[in-house]
Amino acid sequence: MAHLNIFAGNPLDRAGDLRNDPEWLAEQADKPYAQAMVLWEGRPLIEDSADGPRLTWLSMAHARDMVRDRELFLGLWKDEPVFAVEFEGSIDPAEGPVRGIGAFHEMRAAAAILSASEAAMAGGAKSLFDWRRRHGFCANCGTLTQTASGGWKRVCPACGTEHFPRVDPVTIMLPVYKGGPEPICLLGRQAAWPQGRMSALAGFLEPGESIEEACAREVKEEAGLTVIDTAYHSSQPWPFPSQLMIGLIAEVSDNQAQPDQTELESVGWLTRAEARAVLAGEHPTIQAPPPFAIAHSLIKTWAEEA
Repeated sequence: MAHLNIFAGNPLDRAGDLRNDPEWLAEQADKPYAQAMVLWEGRPLIEDSADGPRLTWLSMAHARDMVRDRELFLGLWKDEPVFAVEFEGSIDPAEGPVRGIGAFHEMRAAAAILSASEAAMAGGAKSLFDWRRRHGFCANCGTLTQTASGGWKRVCPACGTEHFPRVDPVTIMLPVYKGGPEPICLLGRQAAWPQGRMSALAGFLEPGESIEEACAREVKEEAGLTVIDTAYHSSQPWPFPSQLMIGLIAEVSDNQAQPDQTELESVGWLTRAEARAVLAGEHPTIQAPPPFAIAHSLIKTWAEEA
């Protein structure tokens, strides 16, 4: 991939066909080299090593001794099975069952310190556990559903409906205007963000809407601008709880941006030099989105164009 964003680049073979076989899954979990990452309410367990922070991996047998009925099959890593287990509740397991072997980190903090491949695996596990937590009952008849396919499916025992993890597509775009003395890009700010933080614009796709149409609608709604062209940049799985960020550069027809005061409280235009200063932490008033966010990649790509 030309642009590999954090939470993308999962190195595992997901074994999509094999995981549908319960006997095969049971065999994988019983293998002596089967291992499991550990999460607590969506936070991965991380340990320090000579090479820096890394996920804490336990043998599957050890993980099952601590956590029952909260496991997922993540895939195969060099033909060896990889699972995840998750603790629930308000009490930190690092003060109990896993004392002394690591600490649990909120996923955004984990993304900033883990390798790209480990962040991708942890993010995928978090999204699956979040989906399982929110979709315990059949949307068709209301019956409690059962886990299948190693956690990648839930089946209703009453009506037979199969439920699969959902991914919510989101367009995230950097509006750019080329009609002035030099190109400029637009950043927006939400009131809830940290002081000075500004970022790209974003919004969920709606039913019956293309990516380009969603981009144009969101830019119009949030900033009052008309999109005249779009260019795809990259995508990013975003496990909060389970979105797919579709990154775009969106050329707009004018520079008369007006924040809608609902999604955005303010907007600001930047030249490429100013955008580079934001990314370097040298702008006097604007803070960049974190480096692990696709918004950071969009700004960086545009700011470094010749």
